[in-house]
Amino acid sequence: MPATVRSHDRSSLTHRLRYAARHPKRIAPHVRRLVRDWRLRRRTGDDHIAYYRAVMKSDTARNPRGAVGTPSEERWNALGRMQFDYLLSHGLAPGDRLLEIGCGNLRAGRHFIDYLEPGHYHGVDISPDILLAAQQTLVDHRLQEKLPYLTLVDDLRLAHLPEGHFRVVHAHSVFSHSPLTVVDECFAHVRRVLAPGGFFDFTYNRTDGTEHDVLREDFYYRPGTLIALAESHGLAASVMEDWDALPHKQSKIRVTVAPSGATGAPAAERRPPADRAAGDD
Repeated sequence: MPATVRSHDRSSLTHRLRYAARHPKRIAPHVRRLVRDWRLRRRTGDDHIAYYRAVMKSDTARNPRGAVGTPSEERWNALGRMQFDYLLSHGLAPGDRLLEIGCGNLRAGRHFIDYLEPGHYHGVDISPDILLAAQQTLVDHRLQEKLPYLTLVDDLRLAHLPEGHFRVVHAHSVFSHSPLTVVDECFAHVRRVLAPGGFFDFTYNRTDGTEHDVLREDFYYRPGTLIALAESHGLAASVMEDWDALPHKQSKIRVTVAPSGATGAPAAERRPPADRAAGDD
C-alpha cells in the first residue's frame, strides 16, 4: 500500500507558494494555465461541460497524448495497459459489453476494443477534438474491423444508450475533472444502462482533508462523499484497494446496483488509502 502522506488543500495560497519554491520551472506553465482559465471562464460562464470541452480543445491542439494527462508515448501506453490489465484481472471477458465514459483518445480503449468482440465497445466523450484523435488511434492500431462506437455527448445522462446493456462501465480520470453536480448526474443514470451483475469503476482525486478544486480542472473528493452520493441513488460502492496498490495517483471506487432494500454498504467506514497528489490522469 502507498505510504501515508498528510492531506492538504492544493488550491490554498500556502500550498501554491511552497510548490512554486520547490518547482520554479513550473511557475511559467502554471501562469499560462491561469491565463487560459480566466479566458475560458469569461467565455463559458458556469457551464462546466463547455468549459472543459474548451480545455480539451486547447490541450489536444498542443498534444493529443498530453490532453489525457500522459504526454509521453511510453507513459500513454503504460497507463492504458494498466487500466486494461486491471479489468482483465477482475473478470472482463471478450463477450462483455463495455461502456467507457470519457474515452479520450483511446489510451485504454484501444486495448478494450482489441480484446472485446466486434461492436462490444462503446466510448463517449464531451470533446469532439479528442474523439477525432480517437479515430486516428483506431487507424494507427488497425482496429477498424472491431466496429467500436464513439459518441459525442453533452452530459452524462447516457439517454441514447439502451437499458441494461453494459456489464462493465469504466470512467478513468473523469470525476477527477468534474464538479459534484456532474458526478451526481452520472450516478443518477448509470444504473439504467448496467446489465444485471454489472459494475461501474471510476477513478478520482482523493483527499482526506478539505474537498477542493484547482482552476475548475482538478477536483478532490473524500471517498465517503462519493460513496454516500452513489448510495443515495440506490447503488452500492466500495473502495478498490487493489487498484490503490498500483503506481497511479488517482484512487478507484466500484459501484454496483444495491440489493433490493439495502441501505448501502459500510464501505464509507473503511480505512481509505493515503491522500494522493496530482499526477498522470
